[in-house]
Amino acid sequence: MAIGIWIFGQLADKYGRWRIFLVYQAGAAVMVLFYARLEDPLSMLLTGAVMGVFVNGMIGGYGALISELYPPQARATAQNVLFNIGRGVGGFGPLIVGAIAYSYSFSAAIALLASIYVLAMLATILLLPQDKGRNNELETVLKPTD
Repeated sequence: MAIGIWIFGQLADKYGRWRIFLVYQAGAAVMVLFYARLEDPLSMLLTGAVMGVFVNGMIGGYGALISELYPPQARATAQNVLFNIGRGVGGFGPLIVGAIAYSYSFSAAIALLASIYVLAMLATILLLPQDKGRNNELETVLKPTD
């Protein structure tokens, strides 16, 4: 996970966060589908590390994205709400995946997981701005208060 965050940051600085979010989301969707087909424990261990790079590495861009999308006065609240809602919803993941696997099939449950990343890609394309550094952070921090 930590390596994925570091790699995300390096790539985002070089190529832009918007593109790297799309790469990581596509990588996560592919890795979830690939990982679900593995049976050998060593393969699962090694592939799980690669999957973690994509699935968990995106967190490396969330803070900067929040800084671009929200004014300084609302950033802490925005980060707290977004991260904790994500954790709260994610906590139901094993229950939902288990229920779908039990009621339908394991393949359907894995397809649902992969489709979440495809949905995230659509949200990135349609909702996130592509311009890097819309808010000038240094100017905001150094601006004298009256």
